Amino acid sequence: MPRLRRMGDPSVTEDQIDLYARISHSRTADEVVQQIELLILEGILRDGDRLPGERELSKRFDVSRPILREALKELETRGLVESRHGGGTFVADVVGEVFSKPLIELIGRHHKATQDYLEYRRELEGLTAELAAARATDFDRDILTRIIERMRTAHRDGNFNDELASDVELHQAIGESAHNVILMHTLRACYRLLTQGIFFHRNSVFDAPGARDRLLAQHEAIYDAIMAGDPKAAKAAAQSHIDFVAASTREAERTGEWARIARLRLQQRDQAS
Repeated sequence: MPRLRRMGDPSVTEDQIDLYARISHSRTADEVVQQIELLILEGILRDGDRLPGERELSKRFDVSRPILREALKELETRGLVESRHGGGTFVADVVGEVFSKPLIELIGRHHKATQDYLEYRRELEGLTAELAAARATDFDRDILTRIIERMRTAHRDGNFNDELASDVELHQAIGESAHNVILMHTLRACYRLLTQGIFFHRNSVFDAPGARDRLLAQHEAIYDAIMAGDPKAAKAAAQSHIDFVAASTREAERTGEWARIARLRLQQRDQAS
């Protein structure tokens, strides 16, 4: 199998990195399939990413165009890429298939799933942060630093949407820094459900008094522990963050229920008077 040159390999400078490295063995369609599969598996290529055109890709792999077409056809059969008429070849939405549509709808209809989801994320994110603190490369740390700086800027400027986007982006980057492909793809599936509002609206957590400041501090604590290479502190910070989210969610649900009851009481009194 051709060795994928990882971003964290210190022997590879940035200008030497080519995602679609020259096939150095038998130059068969299987070799091309394996190399593109690795790029998807390791999270380097994400759903929606467009592959280079056929001429460019065959040149970079150093394979014939018929071999490349055969490889792309096999990848499409496996559900990993999709061809769009007149638009090229794109990485398929493999993450979206982790949870089936009927299961997603079932989860969304039942309140118990929210706390189960947060309980699951607490353990998952604790392990992920722990591994990231032990395994993050200089490239990973650079990515995390850029994201936390964007989060701080969005927080300072009161840009709520950018702060929310940076929140998910930071957690995903931590997942990538753990260098465990199963954890990474599982987390991506979890965040997909979160951003779709399947479990709860993140606004309800951010809107609580002082919540935005506390959330930023929690994210900075996770970041600092990973940058310091402290797995124990990173795990504790990640789990503490999820504990806060869970408590804030419960409080938002409780106060929302109180508001509903009070509104009904007022309505009943108005009708009786």
